[in-house]
Amino acid sequence: MDFMTALDIGASGLTAQRAQLNVISMNMANIRTTKTETGGPYQRKSVSFEATPVYSPFDQAMQNQLNRNLEGVKVLGVTQDQRPFKQVYEPNHPDANDQGYVFYPDINVVEEMANMMQAMRGYEANVQTIEGVKRMFQKALTIGQ
Repeated sequence: MDFMTALDIGASGLTAQRAQLNVISMNMANIRTTKTETGGPYQRKSVSFEATPVYSPFDQAMQNQLNRNLEGVKVLGVTQDQRPFKQVYEPNHPDANDQGYVFYPDINVVEEMANMMQAMRGYEANVQTIEGVKRMFQKALTIGQ
């Protein structure tokens, strides 16, 4: 594996974790949203990831046994969670139904914070990988002097 491939893998991880953090932030910001543009309460979202090859077709033809299974990560999509909404009795709320219940998204703050910590650790690991590649590249440049 060369330096640029290692940077590509790290960059794909950074992009994926950034998308994950954006979706978690959106979930946290909409924890009490009872009405969206579509009319219903906000639905929790999650990110789906997929392994993706980092090689171009030419690189794949030239690969050897040591680096044949190198893959990065990409965001496959953002999906809406199908959890049922929480019903809270608030008859004075403007979005209450005929029985006085308001529907809120089923977003657990503890779960979202745990997901955020996991995404942050993944982001930090990818940053450390890229910094390690940079240090190796700088050492390789000083060897040639």
